[in-house]
Amino acid sequence: MPLKICFASAEVTPFAKAGGLADVSGALLKYLHADGHDVLLFMPGYSSIQREGLEIHPVDYLRGLSVTLGTHRYDFSVSTAQLPDSSAIAHLVDCPALFNRPSLYTSDADEHRRFLVLTHAAFICCQRMAFAPQIMHFNDWHTAAGTLLLRSTYAWDRLFQAARTVLTVHNIGYQGILSSTLHAEVLPGGPVSMLDAGDFAAGRINLLRTGLSYADRITTVSPTYARELRTAEYGMGMETLLRKRTDAIVGILNGVDYDEWDPRRDRYVSQHYGANQLGVKAAIKDEFLQRIHLSGGPRTALVGIVSRLATQKGFDLLFDSLPLLLQAREFNLVVLGTGEARYENFFSALQRRFPARVHFERRYSDELAHWIEAASDMFLMPSRYEPCGLNQMYSMRYGTVPIVRRTGGLADSVQHFDAATGSGTGIVFNDYNAEAVSWALNTALDLYQQRAAWRRLMQNGMAQDYSWSRQVRGYVEMYQSLVQP
Repeated sequence: MPLKICFASAEVTPFAKAGGLADVSGALLKYLHADGHDVLLFMPGYSSIQREGLEIHPVDYLRGLSVTLGTHRYDFSVSTAQLPDSSAIAHLVDCPALFNRPSLYTSDADEHRRFLVLTHAAFICCQRMAFAPQIMHFNDWHTAAGTLLLRSTYAWDRLFQAARTVLTVHNIGYQGILSSTLHAEVLPGGPVSMLDAGDFAAGRINLLRTGLSYADRITTVSPTYARELRTAEYGMGMETLLRKRTDAIVGILNGVDYDEWDPRRDRYVSQHYGANQLGVKAAIKDEFLQRIHLSGGPRTALVGIVSRLATQKGFDLLFDSLPLLLQAREFNLVVLGTGEARYENFFSALQRRFPARVHFERRYSDELAHWIEAASDMFLMPSRYEPCGLNQMYSMRYGTVPIVRRTGGLADSVQHFDAATGSGTGIVFNDYNAEAVSWALNTALDLYQQRAAWRRLMQNGMAQDYSWSRQVRGYVEMYQSLVQP
């Protein structure tokens, strides 16, 4: 049965991306639409969106709209944007006062208002379009207040009478915390008793906690992360609430868009290959090494990293381990990413110390990310925590062996290789310390010299199927469980 779904997200691939939230939002729009569901997706109309080549059109009946938050009134209009290679449509909320800024996210005092306006816009546009959603799906702290607004500000409207809310936690480390003095902006016309009493007494409002309290269903982006969030180690202050709401929580592993990430048709790399053309992968590696001016022969492994350079990603473990490994073992390293200065400085220093073996680019490039996946022999993800992770799944499809810590979605998607049986898809370590990541890299480098075993490991990974066409079924089943009488 086709469903009517309203979906709100702060970022959506390919229009605006800072992390995995964008990939999930774009893929769900694309694959739910392809499955016949009626999806209205709303995202900010950021000025940074590269509009050339996109089909973007203003919607006449969604112009001149407004929302008032406390003493602040914001006017907005809406445009539609078609997903490339799909007939699915995203709705861009055009509010120059909030979204005409150099970056997607800011530290500005009105940051919370930017996304509250987005959340209200989803409701207001449903009203203007007479679209009665069965599911209202919100994502992370940015739109989490939507679960509360359905039960307060918009509870009067029969259009939403049958709507059920879903809140997906992509990363619980970001919670949207603001002063309790702003309660009139968060809950226009509603009683403060609907906000968390403990937070309010402490002088704050936590938008994510608010959303989690009122959502009909809470989803996370992997089954293991759903379990981890109920522990003190990973719950980041939300574990007590989430333990109380255990029956409402579902973990659904993210999928991969193989139209975008597949070496058999990758639009960025110079040659294509599959599991039986691994010589082509070797040729791509040679070409890439020349391009980035790294040395090394055919038995010199190339380790890749593409990541936000953040504490979550576990790069602290590399401060002591990686320089010693580069001294002791023969391998090259290529790193692409930006983030905290200490990590950027660390990789820059490594490049200066090992100029023929380490290449670091302090930026993000979609093209370069694809080249790193295709050319690397190994892909390193030593995450402290990882709600899902996508690069480990991209890597497997490219025959690039993931080296990961057993946490979150990494634990759900990568199985440690057993040389005796030939089963497994990567190298997995357990402990969060430098010794463990050193063990994992040494294990991978040793295995790399065993040609038959390494080829088997590569092909095991390439045979995995994490396509969104499979993973989206979990969302549909979850939606249906909410709307069935």
